[in-house]
Amino acid sequence: MPEHTSDVVVIGGGLIGLATAWQLAVDGLQVTICDPTPGEQTSIVAAGMLAPVTEVEYGEDDLLALNLAGVDAWPAFAARLEEATGLSAGLHQTGTLSVAYDVDDAAELRRLAEYQRNLGLAVEVLSGREARKREPLLANGVSGGVWVPGDHSVDNRQAVTALLRAVEVSGVTVIRQSVSHVITAGTTAIGVQLADGTAVHAAQVIAATGPWSAQLKGVPAELRAPVRPVKGEVLRLRVPEAYRPALKHTVRATARGFSVYLVPRPGGELVVGATSNELGYDTRVLAGGVFALLRDARTVLPVTDELELVETIAGLRPATPDNAPILGPSGLDGLLWATGHYRNGVLLTPITAAIIAETVRTGVLPDLGKPFLRSRFGQF
Repeated sequence: MPEHTSDVVVIGGGLIGLATAWQLAVDGLQVTICDPTPGEQTSIVAAGMLAPVTEVEYGEDDLLALNLAGVDAWPAFAARLEEATGLSAGLHQTGTLSVAYDVDDAAELRRLAEYQRNLGLAVEVLSGREARKREPLLANGVSGGVWVPGDHSVDNRQAVTALLRAVEVSGVTVIRQSVSHVITAGTTAIGVQLADGTAVHAAQVIAATGPWSAQLKGVPAELRAPVRPVKGEVLRLRVPEAYRPALKHTVRATARGFSVYLVPRPGGELVVGATSNELGYDTRVLAGGVFALLRDARTVLPVTDELELVETIAGLRPATPDNAPILGPSGLDGLLWATGHYRNGVLLTPITAAIIAETVRTGVLPDLGKPFLRSRFGQF
């Protein structure tokens, strides 16, 4: 059986796996990524919102702290990535406007804003008129809003392209094969076996396996990551020159109880998302999902009717029972998890890479990562 040796092997070449591999290579380690289609799965579907404030949920204090650290890490991460590659990392620091369409939506938005303020987060409650002043093409029916200056966005596809280049120039070996199983010796992971039978031995294995984490073979059943796929459909629209910019900021909207977000890109693209369905590994784009997104988008942004629909795509979010990621030691020596980021994969890419890289260097998970150990779930 053919064999390769590396200091670290990373299973999974999405944003999390690529960023982690790049950071470890910069730290001077020999790194191998194993993925049959690096950068081509979940990471290219996302809208790329960096939204720790507008995504906050009641009672998720530890996750909020991690998410805030995530958005703070992005500017320096983007600058380093662009310096290393000469490519744009896709960071757009434009702020986010949450809007409500009717009075019931507005009442819920105000309640959330009060909770956000109580947490010390920077939010500004707006009237419908004030919201439309910030975004003139919003519907007249928009009845209120909340301005969040610290929530931004990243063009996830640009970030993927830049990270693929970064791992290349930093000497990371990319093996375009799937992993058959983790190789163990007693209670220690010592590498992975690929689909063609090749073994890649390493002192450290990092599983950045996203929605497929629960299927990772070679990990004892009771230690596997309880991650399930949650399907999300996303639309990409092209804004004609006459309407540009249709939006200057990311807009998160609630329209008659339904949520939709609209993320503008420089160059005239508008990303609309996202549905949420638990349908296993089904990534078909369904008519009902497209209809719902267009219905809600045109309710708050009527000019949507005049935009060209250029892409419909569906991806799988890696969700955990408490909606927070799984980071660090797995319970199997030599195996670290970097998975389960659910809606926050793009947001948490730089901070996850930093946390995992520090754990590899020191053998100790940083305090910021300790609430997210796999062990919090008990046996799977």
